[in-house]
Amino acid sequence: MLTRWFVLWVLLASAAAVRFPGAFTGIRPWIAPLLGLIMFGMGMTLEAEAFRRALRSPVPLALGVVLQFLVMPLAGFGIAAGFRLPPQISAGLVLVGACPGGTASNVMVYLSRGNVALSIAMTTCSTLLAPLVTPWLTLLYARRWLPVDPAALFLSILEVVLVPVVLGLAVKRLAPGAAARAEAWTPAVSVLAIVAIVGCVVALNAGNLRATGPLVLGAVVLHNGLGLALGYAGAWILGQDTADRRAIALEVGMQNSGLGAALAHAHFGALAALPSAVFSVWHNVSGALLAGIWRRRPAGPGEGGRADPA
Repeated sequence: MLTRWFVLWVLLASAAAVRFPGAFTGIRPWIAPLLGLIMFGMGMTLEAEAFRRALRSPVPLALGVVLQFLVMPLAGFGIAAGFRLPPQISAGLVLVGACPGGTASNVMVYLSRGNVALSIAMTTCSTLLAPLVTPWLTLLYARRWLPVDPAALFLSILEVVLVPVVLGLAVKRLAPGAAARAEAWTPAVSVLAIVAIVGCVVALNAGNLRATGPLVLGAVVLHNGLGLALGYAGAWILGQDTADRRAIALEVGMQNSGLGAALAHAHFGALAALPSAVFSVWHNVSGALLAGIWRRRPAGPGEGGRADPA
C-alpha cells in the first residue's frame, strides 16, 4: 500500500508541510540518518547475479554510467544558467544531477520491459562511484553560484551512502535469512523515510514556495525530460537494443533525489534541497508514464521479464 501510492503520500506530506511546517521541521537533524537507512536497505536487496549478468555485456553498462554522469549535471547547469535561477536553486539542481541513479528506476525499467539486470548494475555502479564523482562534478558546475567543498561532499557521501550500502551487503552475506526477512519491510521503510525527508525540505521552504515553487517545478520537469530523452538518444546512437535503451534512459533520467536533498541541505542550505524534493515526486510520475507507454510495445532482447526488479 505504501509503495504503490508513493507519489500520493509525498504530495500529501508536502501539502501538510506547507500548512503545518512546524510539524515537519523537527525532522531536520534526521535527514542524513534517514537517507543512510534507505541506502542500508538498498545494500541488503542488491542482487549479485543481476550485476554479474550485466557484466557479461559491459559496453551497455559503461555507456549508461558515462551518460548518467555526463548528461544530468551538464543539463542541470545549462537549465540553471539559461533561466538565471537563484544561486541556491541552481546549485541544488546541479547537485541532484550529479547524484547517482535511484532504486525506483529499477522498478520502472521492469514495468517498461527494459533490461532490469542492466538497470540494477547501473544503479549499483553509479552509487559506488558517487563518493568520487559527485563532489567533483558539483564543484565543476556549481562553483559559479556558490562555494563548493568537494572534500566535505566526499565525506558526506561516504557517511550516508557507501558505508550503509556496504553494511547492508555485509548483512546480506553474513545473515542471509535476516536480510531476506527484512526485504518484506525495506520498501515501506524507504518510502516513509523519503516522505519524511521531502516533507521536511518543503516545510523549511514553506515561506519561499509561492515565489520559487513554479520555477523549481519547471526546471525539474525540463531536467528530467532531458535526461530521459538524451539517455535514450545516446544509447540509440551507439547501437544498443531497445531493452537496453529503455534501461539507460530511465537510469539517466531518474536520480537518487533523497541523496540530493540531504547533501544540498547540509552543504548549500534548505532552499538548495528544494529541486531534489520536487524531483523525488516528478521523476516517479514521468517514469511511470513512460513505462506504461513502453510496456505496450515489445522490447526484444534483454527485456524486463527476464529479471526481477530490485
